[in-house]
Amino acid sequence: MVWRLWGAGPPVVLLHGGSGSWTHWARNIMPLARHFTVWVPDLPGFGDSGLPPGVETAEALADIVSSGLDDVVSPPAPVSLVGFSFGGIIAGLVAARQRDRVRTLVLIGAGGLALGAAPTRQLARVTPNMTLADARAAHRENLEILMIADPAQIDEAAVDVQMENVRRTRFKIGAIPFSDALVRALPRISARLVAVWGARDVFPASPPELRHATLAAHHPEVDFRLIDGAGHWANWEAADAVNAMLLDVLGAGTPARA
Repeated sequence: MVWRLWGAGPPVVLLHGGSGSWTHWARNIMPLARHFTVWVPDLPGFGDSGLPPGVETAEALADIVSSGLDDVVSPPAPVSLVGFSFGGIIAGLVAARQRDRVRTLVLIGAGGLALGAAPTRQLARVTPNMTLADARAAHRENLEILMIADPAQIDEAAVDVQMENVRRTRFKIGAIPFSDALVRALPRISARLVAVWGARDVFPASPPELRHATLAAHHPEVDFRLIDGAGHWANWEAADAVNAMLLDVLGAGTPARA
């Protein structure tokens, strides 16, 4: 696994979403790095990280990430995990494996709750023979369909990130986001749990009340929040609000560096 490091202070690990890489967190890393040591890996089979043979499940990914976490933040040092979308599932599975030292677990738009998926418009196809302009237009359309609620927030940087991450994704996610992978891990998680969704996230088929209840069945004290106006990729679209939330729940104090 490839891990990237910024900042100084208590360790925080950011896990990206499906068809993603560390760049899913491009608008969040530096604000957090003023207060924390921020570790941002590419999950196995994404971005710059290789995919070992036979690794096909969320559990197998979590085993690799958990082992990698021990390498970069030696036990028993406490650590906080933040997972976006598919990365929320992996973060939950890692927190279940590292229950003695994961202090806070923040889930942003996480799947794995077995609550179904809402119907969406058909995604635009991206094919190898497309012109660059047509490919960018297709990725922009897909960002609007799935990831970002306000089309005005889909800038050229967002399209760049999406194109490059999709191109380099080798792990086949399949139906994992719609499985019960996270639900099954919840009883083994002892960390403080914070669950966040963009209020305009199109992925969940269930209303916020049901998502809250599903989490609260195992963690009655779950801190459940909605980010007004944001879609699925809230940490990009509503970066200021998400950064403020993360600094709050992770307990940022005086910046560790200028």
